[in-house]
Order: sequence, then structure tokens, then C-alpha cells
Amino acid sequence: MSESISNKDRVSSKETLDILLDLSRLLNSGLDKSTLATCVTLIEAGVNPESLANVVRKLQAHASSRDIITIPDLNSPAL
Repeated sequence: MSESISNKDRVSSKETLDILLDLSRLLNSGLDKSTLATCVTLIEAGVNPESLANVVRKLQAHASSRDIITIPDLNSPAL
């Protein structure tokens, strides 16, 4: 019986995450499923949601503002 409850919990958790992902996409949050799941886990563990949102925004801003360095392909012939 505990296996069926555990399976029901997994299905429910997956459905909840799928709904949250849909909302996240509608709000253009930029979070993928894995990141969203991590955020949910942190909030369930007691992290303040507003503080977490601020950290996520700062990380996204930092990631989009940093310079992208292109590493040359060492296998391509020299120009």
C-alpha cells in the first residue's frame, strides 16, 4: 500500500511541477524544468520565496550581461 501512495505522490508532484512550468513559461521567467524544480525544493525547505526570486533575477542578469568567450576549434585548419 505504501508503494501506491508513493507512486501517487510522484504523479502528483510531476503534475504540480508541469503546471508550475506552464505558469513559468507564461510569465517568461526563463526557468527550465530543472531550475524550477530546484526552486520548489528550496522553498519547501524553508527558503524565503522573495529572496530566492531576487537571487534568481540577479543570476539571470549576470549571465546575460557577461561576455561570451568563443573558444577556437583546434581541429579546424588555420586561416
